[in-house]
Amino acid sequence: MKKIVALLALALSVNAFAGNVEAGKAAAQKYNCASCHGADYNTPIDPSYPKLAGQHADYLKHSLKAYQRGGNAANGRGNAIMAGMAKPLSAKDIDDISAYLASLPGSLVVRK
Repeated sequence: MKKIVALLALALSVNAFAGNVEAGKAAAQKYNCASCHGADYNTPIDPSYPKLAGQHADYLKHSLKAYQRGGNAANGRGNAIMAGMAKPLSAKDIDDISAYLASLPGSLVVRK
């Protein structure tokens, strides 16, 4: 019984840190992510821009936080456009947007 309670508590605590998909959809629209990454987040306007649909939420979170830190910071990313887009995002926005994008069907190849 103690093991079941411990597993349930762990599952609930992990989900407490997961983003809200519906709030992420609203935030992605608010910050106009589709203007560069495509309406389906799978067809970016430039082939050098990443496809975001179906990407792992933890990777997306890490990437957005790295853009917030900037290219000169430790473990940061330097991109003038994404830095400007990521700076105003709160931690909740990042969690929610990451959850939303991860929930979308993507075309990323995992096996050939």
